[in-house]
Parts: sequence; C-alpha cells; structure tokens
Amino acid sequence: MEESPLTPKDPEYKLWLTNLKTKFRQTQIRAAVKVSHELLGFYWELGAEIVERQRKTSWGSGFIKQLSHDLMLEFNEVKGFSRRNIETIRKWYLFYDKQLTNNATSCCAIEKADLIKDICSIPWGHNTVIITKCSDLKEAHFYIQQTIKNGWSRAVLIHQIESQLYQRNGSAISNFSTSLP
Repeated sequence: MEESPLTPKDPEYKLWLTNLKTKFRQTQIRAAVKVSHELLGFYWELGAEIVERQRKTSWGSGFIKQLSHDLMLEFNEVKGFSRRNIETIRKWYLFYDKQLTNNATSCCAIEKADLIKDICSIPWGHNTVIITKCSDLKEAHFYIQQTIKNGWSRAVLIHQIESQLYQRNGSAISNFSTSLP
C-alpha cells in the first residue's frame, strides 16, 4: 500500500497544523501567566522583606537605591529591578498589608492568602494602576476580581476605574426587592 504524499494543501494536514499552532500559542500563554504569577509572588516577598528591614534597621531610601543597583548588576537582563520599580513593589505591598492588618477594613472578609493569589493572577501593570487609583482594599479587590473574570486589558481597567464602576456597581435604581418574590 502506497502512502500518499503530504502536501501543504492537504486539508487534513492544514487542519492538524492549525490545531498545533493553536495549542502552542495556548501553551505560551499559560507559561507566561505562570511566570508572571511566580514573579509577582517574588515581588510580594521582596516588598515584605524591604518593609521589615526598613522597620528593624535605620535603612532609609538609600537602601532601595543600593538594592536596585546591586540587583541590576547581577541581573542586567531583567527590567524589574529599577529603583522606581522597587519603590513601587514596596508601595504595592504596603497598600495591601496595611489595610489587611487594620481592624477597620477586616470587615470586608478578604483572606490574605486569597488576596495574594488574586493579585498575583493579574499583570504587574494592572497592579500598579490599582494601587494608584483605588482608595481602599474593597475597591481594589473588586477591580482585581473583575480583571480576572473579564480579562481586561490595562486600558480597559483604567477606563473602568475612571468611570467609577465600583461606585456604580449595585447602586442602580431597581424595584427588584418590591416586585420579585
């Protein structure tokens, strides 16, 4: 029995190739998401360590400048160790940590482990937008969850925050409570 020659015009081959390309792209995306998740977990730990070391010692802002310099020397191909980014990592960690430890905001029933998992599930740029534009933990967590649920780009996230989706959410006038059983 003779095998038929495989050609790029063969419909079965074209379908198989299309499926392989799709699988590969999906694999790339899953790998990028995992790398991002791990990197953000590292950023969280770095932020915690910076805050702790600054609290226990007399290390001031010069410490962050030196840390940035030393890390960039060692990992010169990595962009995430600029002084500005390390300061943002510290600010990002403090935004959540202060609110989680504050008794007044503990009423929002957000578990720290769940919050960390969620914030590590969205890109770093989204995280920086949220901490600069949101006023409290409940609002920030709302936008994190909406980003995860809807796959928002950073531009869409910014638009939703600036159009005050959180404040509008649930505040629409309805007669559901009086007309529905």
